[in-house]
Amino acid sequence: MILRNRDMDMCSGPLFSKVLIFALPIMAMNILQLLFNAADMIVVGRFSGSDALAAVGATGALINLIVTLFIGLSAGTSVIVAQDYGAGQYADVSRSVHTSIAISIIGGFIVAVIGFAFCKPLLEVMGTPEDIIGLSTLYMKIYFVGVPAGMVYNFGAAILRAVGNSRHPMYYLIVSGVVNVILNLFFVVVLHMSVEGVAWATVISQYLSTLLIIICLLRCDGAIRFIPRQTRIDGKKLKNIVKIGLPAGLQGMLFSISNVLIQSAVNSFGSTMVAASSAAGNVENLAGTTMNAYYNAAITFTGQNMGAKKYDRIDTVAKVCTVLIFATWIVMGGISLLFGRQLLGIYTSDQQVIELGILRLNVMMAAYFTCGIMNVFPGLTRGMGFSMLPMFCTLVGACLLRIVWLVTFFAWYPTVIMLFACYPVTWTLAGIGQVASFFYARYRIRKNDVKNNESAESLHCTG
Repeated sequence: MILRNRDMDMCSGPLFSKVLIFALPIMAMNILQLLFNAADMIVVGRFSGSDALAAVGATGALINLIVTLFIGLSAGTSVIVAQDYGAGQYADVSRSVHTSIAISIIGGFIVAVIGFAFCKPLLEVMGTPEDIIGLSTLYMKIYFVGVPAGMVYNFGAAILRAVGNSRHPMYYLIVSGVVNVILNLFFVVVLHMSVEGVAWATVISQYLSTLLIIICLLRCDGAIRFIPRQTRIDGKKLKNIVKIGLPAGLQGMLFSISNVLIQSAVNSFGSTMVAASSAAGNVENLAGTTMNAYYNAAITFTGQNMGAKKYDRIDTVAKVCTVLIFATWIVMGGISLLFGRQLLGIYTSDQQVIELGILRLNVMMAAYFTCGIMNVFPGLTRGMGFSMLPMFCTLVGACLLRIVWLVTFFAWYPTVIMLFACYPVTWTLAGIGQVASFFYARYRIRKNDVKNNESAESLHCTG
């Protein structure tokens, strides 16, 4: 099947319905990804015990720290392709596509080598409990075999979303996710493997999803078609992608560093708390991954309308995303609080783990909408071409303040509640900064546009 270049006109017509239609496949994809990742933990938790559950859960923050820099670069791909596409500069779109694929391949292998080599020393630095560190190391080493494939998939999905196609990445994730679940059960239940079984299942499914998205790009017509022999890094496009994507990646790294420090604090309470926090984190992510769909919508809609110079529509995109964030918090947060025990019971039958998980859920969900504001508004700002501002807000509002919280309030009152309270506090402060950054970027864009128009009129009159 030949795919159309433009699945959605983002630069004209009603925005609420279009943002929602665009976000729904990403939302479904994110939730499915979460469920497929949760399948790893459910299978090992149910069939291999709480130690295996804790071992897999203890790796999440560290994996994100290592891979997030290059994943952030895919945000640069999304913005640059969307802006070129909105401006009708299709030759530039093609160069961006092939540069992005080249970056993903190179970056994927770099991350895999780093992760494989340094996973155990980093787990030791984090204070991972002795009874699970061996299993955690084994899981991570196998996981990083699949990172090159995961990197190519993320960049490929960013290319498709930038031109309005958010459906096909979802389809491919469904296929690979189903395979992942089947392999989880086969390796762990039938072959009696432990964390290595779910790790190999993840690796195989990652390569499958990458194969599918590459085939899709090969069969696309027009500007986003992937032609292997044209895979090379265009210096100008690399600079533009890095300009937007590197701050996004650094922001993700800084955020991950703060999460690694918090994970280290969680580790200090023992493997039972690690298991509880991991399970509760997966339940919370039902809301978080849903809101992440609005980030992708924000960055793509803003990028295309920036390219088309339709700045008023960017304001509307911001309003639509804010409404959707609050609606998601009310629905998903309510479900998590009302049915928390049942949801945690899917992961484990250990009542102590469930009760500690409920404690975390109650603290985190009270103000989870601030997490959505903090995560979605950077998409609007980056879509306008400003990427340093969101990074700075995350550095100060989330990362530094979390470190301050850990060495002050948590050090003074080393309880589980005081530890997890740092999340809503820092989400709120960082969210305020991200909203302020959006309005600053909006002001600068409009001011520059007026200045450019005045200059053009002056030249016209002179002529």
